[in-house]
Amino acid sequence: MESVREFNSDPRVAAVRLSAYEEPCEGDRSPSLLALSHQLDWFDYERGPFGKVISPGSRVLIKPNFVLHENEGKWDIEPLLTHPSLVKQAVFGALKAGAAEVVVGDAPIQSCDFARLLAATGLDRWSEELKEKTSRFKGILDFRRTTCRIVDGVRVAEEGLLPEDRFVRFDLGSESLLEPISSNGHTFRVTRYDPRLMAETHSPGRHRYLIAKEVMEADVVINLPKLKTHKKAGVTCALKNLIGINGNKEYLPHHRVGGSATGGDCYPGASPVKRALEYSLDRRNMARSHTGGKLWNEIAVNLDRLARRTGDQLGTEGSWSGNDTIWRTCLDLNRILLYGREDASLADQQQRRVIHIVDAITAGQGDGPLSPEPFPLGLIFAGQNAAAVDWIGATLLGYNPMKIPIVRGSFREFKWRLAQFGPDEVTLRGDLGSGPADYVLRDWAPSDQMKYPKGWVDAVR
Repeated sequence: MESVREFNSDPRVAAVRLSAYEEPCEGDRSPSLLALSHQLDWFDYERGPFGKVISPGSRVLIKPNFVLHENEGKWDIEPLLTHPSLVKQAVFGALKAGAAEVVVGDAPIQSCDFARLLAATGLDRWSEELKEKTSRFKGILDFRRTTCRIVDGVRVAEEGLLPEDRFVRFDLGSESLLEPISSNGHTFRVTRYDPRLMAETHSPGRHRYLIAKEVMEADVVINLPKLKTHKKAGVTCALKNLIGINGNKEYLPHHRVGGSATGGDCYPGASPVKRALEYSLDRRNMARSHTGGKLWNEIAVNLDRLARRTGDQLGTEGSWSGNDTIWRTCLDLNRILLYGREDASLADQQQRRVIHIVDAITAGQGDGPLSPEPFPLGLIFAGQNAAAVDWIGATLLGYNPMKIPIVRGSFREFKWRLAQFGPDEVTLRGDLGSGPADYVLRDWAPSDQMKYPKGWVDAVR
């Protein structure tokens, strides 16, 4: 087999259409998965669709997008989660290839009811039945150390659900992509979290992440993102899906407090009302009592109403194309996935093979990622490099990839690089055409009715 570095540096992406009569199939005989496997030279006649990717005896982690148990909009879960049949296909394919151990794992948002999610997808019963049939399948794991409920607008958390020894704590230090925007003012934020906790994990010269040990122990990772618009990152695909390998949310900066005119990236320009709103949200999240948190939440609700009356549509969560934080966090996690060792160091050489198979059967549009509206594309596309895959994903959603920071940034030169090639070298093959991706998709337009997050309309082609 080719080296890990050569494997992960392949700029090819393949796409296949699901025909009108074809439902996503279970098992390792899915026509769509087999077509992708042949296009990317993954197929082996004896060991199935991943036979040339997974060596016998390998440990395999499968990482779906299990963000939430229900759509926060008026739609169902189809545009929200990785299709359960794709999860099953990946598991069966890994077992067919001779993997010694196969585990499915993700860290959804803290308010996700994991049991309800698995029940809604039918994966709970399927997983238990498969574990009884083969000891090589270790089941579906929830990587979260903390879950929460929202009561009276206040986050009520249940902490320490998993021991810390089930995680590897990395510190990228000054090599983190967050370092250039770090300050002693502790400006990093993530929604509904005490900013003092984040100040402990991210500050100048210190940038920590808490990665599930199953990820670091894996020889091969099969990343199964759902293609969706995303109000903070523009698009969620292969790169953004890596948020779910981290166990605690205070390790994940999503934006910086303040408007762009005052050194933040929470919203464009400056707004005294929004700044007061941010202050009240911080006080709510730092409150020592539920009563205090409820009071500050009520103040925040009123300030939010005032901001909306003045025409604001973006809020205070970094939900716009000027968010200069979330893409850096995501790319740090991708660097750890490729180069991270079990001892929390990062090697000069890539440590594991990673493939990305994207569910764009029913993609998500509009106010993603938690309230996505269905956008039927009828596609599955895949590749061996996340930057190349996301270049295709952003284009399929109608974006200009160069206007999406997480995609544009993934091609940059930095230590522990993600792509050893430029976006002009990304090639496409399969049902959408074959050749340089820019040429094949030059006239691609998803739909005149395509809906985007309000803060990302300026990134549309």
